[in-house]
Amino acid sequence: MSGLFDAPEATPLAPGAVLLHAFALADAPAIVAALQAVTAAAPLRRMTTPGGFTMSVAMSNCGPLGWITNRHGYRYVATDPDSGRPWPPIPPLLLRLAGAAAARAGFAGFRPDACLINRYAPGARMALHQDRDEQDFSQPIVSISLGLPALFLFGGLQRGGRPARVPLVHGDVLVWGGPARLRFHGIAPLAAGSQPATGDCRINLTLRKAGAP
Repeated sequence: MSGLFDAPEATPLAPGAVLLHAFALADAPAIVAALQAVTAAAPLRRMTTPGGFTMSVAMSNCGPLGWITNRHGYRYVATDPDSGRPWPPIPPLLLRLAGAAAARAGFAGFRPDACLINRYAPGARMALHQDRDEQDFSQPIVSISLGLPALFLFGGLQRGGRPARVPLVHGDVLVWGGPARLRFHGIAPLAAGSQPATGDCRINLTLRKAGAP
């Protein structure tokens, strides 16, 4: 990882975690276009937590595995429960971008098999949580921000305490893994606004290795 943070566009957040400023900016128009086809096949929907709470974020997936939540729990599944069909494949551009971002952060050879698509409308939020439904914690999380700016809440390995508040803007990419892989994180309520790429919302893509190593 020598020289990782020499360039001004990379900001370390913690050991194993880095914010890559504007890393996806050049590819953003192509990503947005590719997502239109994905969400046409697997529409965004507001899922229900095991406790019966309807999430404020609308979600979908692409890749061999997709994350879902309902009254039966949080889990990854190979088919869209709304259609009974496999999730659409991850666009090749996203696979290349995720691999490049992970390598830039010191995690070479990243091959995601799941991409969660989250649409935040104004007021939507994501409570602090850990990403621990995956089978392989040795692989990082790669998170791509598109559209309206957001505040990423980055906590510690235990619930509680005051998380760091990290501004994210269109084209930013976050990578966290290694000692940071199970840190609590979330998104503060999204402020209203408009962005040319996505209009009045924020799109977040998180790519993971969810299945067995």
